Amino acid sequence: MADEAATTPVNTQTPQENDNNTASQGSSLKPAASNAEATKQPANTNVPKPHAPSPAALAKKQPAGKPTAPLAAVSYSNAAVEKAQSFGHVDDKGDVYVSENGTDRKVGEFPDAKPQEALTLYATRYLELKAKLDLFEARLQTATVKPHEIDESLKTLETETTEPQVVGDLAALHQQFEALKTAASAKKQELAEERRKAQDEAKKERTAIVEKAEKLAASLGDNTNWRSTADKFRALFDEWQNHQRTSIRIEKPDADALWKRFSSARTTFNQGRRKWAQQRDAEHSKAKEAKEAIIAEAESMKNSTDWGETSRSFNALMDRWKQAGRAGRHEDDDLWAKFRAAADTFFDARQSDRDQTSSDEKENLVKKEALVVKAEALLPVKDENAAKKARQQLATIQEEWDQIGYVPREDVHRIESRLDAVDKQIKSVEDAVWKQSDPEADARKSSFEDQLNSQLKELDDQIAASSDPQQIKKLQAEKATKEQWLNAIR
Repeated sequence: MADEAATTPVNTQTPQENDNNTASQGSSLKPAASNAEATKQPANTNVPKPHAPSPAALAKKQPAGKPTAPLAAVSYSNAAVEKAQSFGHVDDKGDVYVSENGTDRKVGEFPDAKPQEALTLYATRYLELKAKLDLFEARLQTATVKPHEIDESLKTLETETTEPQVVGDLAALHQQFEALKTAASAKKQELAEERRKAQDEAKKERTAIVEKAEKLAASLGDNTNWRSTADKFRALFDEWQNHQRTSIRIEKPDADALWKRFSSARTTFNQGRRKWAQQRDAEHSKAKEAKEAIIAEAESMKNSTDWGETSRSFNALMDRWKQAGRAGRHEDDDLWAKFRAAADTFFDARQSDRDQTSSDEKENLVKKEALVVKAEALLPVKDENAAKKARQQLATIQEEWDQIGYVPREDVHRIESRLDAVDKQIKSVEDAVWKQSDPEADARKSSFEDQLNSQLKELDDQIAASSDPQQIKKLQAEKATKEQWLNAIR
């Protein structure tokens, strides 16, 4: 049927609009004399060109893009027009008839025009109406056609194809329209299935967003990073809104149920964050009170000169500070500055004292090194008189040594070891003199000598009485050892 037109039939007018363009006033198809003249064609053509409405008139008609919208003015081939004309005739009065199912039906009248001109006009209207069906048929093949558009087009085309005021193959036109209704129904089912699949996919995508939110809500606990989690919830909400804007609309019950789940997850998070914030504020307040108490203690002893005890006290305060927790970033900075200022006052004073002490100890070291040299000059001590004299001089040096005071810690062992060495050498001489004059030592020596002599006599008797060479050899070795001891103590 589509090959009846030689050119693509894109119509901009409904049959009623064509009637308005060719008739003067009212519903009558009888034109005025001037309009009849306007329908006459040049001598070189039998096909009248339909009157095209102005752009303003088109703008007031149906929206663009619909198959039932006004079609652009076109011309049809002579063959197409003549074939349509074959389904009608004009009587002597100028009445125009169309033959449909063996019955003639009057479709209009054109008394002031030639029969051929009247038939041409109504055949052209037929071709325009068929072009609308063809356009709708093509529109059904596109992916962008909408169900409501299909319904509106069918309703309009059904009105226009029911006893249309045209001349042409109406049986074929009705058959095409019925086929279009069947195709339209199939297309709507196809679109419905596609929409269902798209809705299922959209529901699946939105469910994934909900599940992410619910997973976040279920993961909340003592170790939750609330700032990071809040950012994640905001990102999910943005994703939700973007999905609503860019995806197909899902069924309201499903959308409401998903939103309820998403909103519930956000509520769980918000409640948890508020509870955490309240606990955090309480902890910050408690920590602030504890640190203010620590600062007060630090302030009270910052001017102390009891370096050792106060140092230990400040170290204990530092341990308490660490255990107090946080009072908030800005609060902590201010509190720490106050505590640090008190601690610095004490430790700076202690360091200053240490610097002064270090200077004094270095001076003491120089003095003690001079005394050590003086003490070492007392050596060597060879006899009892020299030892007594050296002891007296060393005692004087030691008294002066004790009055000098501390030296640097790293030099203590070295300098005191030198003085101790002098004392030991003098004492060794004193001990030797004492041993020589000690009565108890002489008595012990005499007793030991008597024992050795007695044992040697017994060994001589055993050697003389023995006949065993091995026994004699052993006894002689023992005798030699005791003789050495006896010689040593004499």
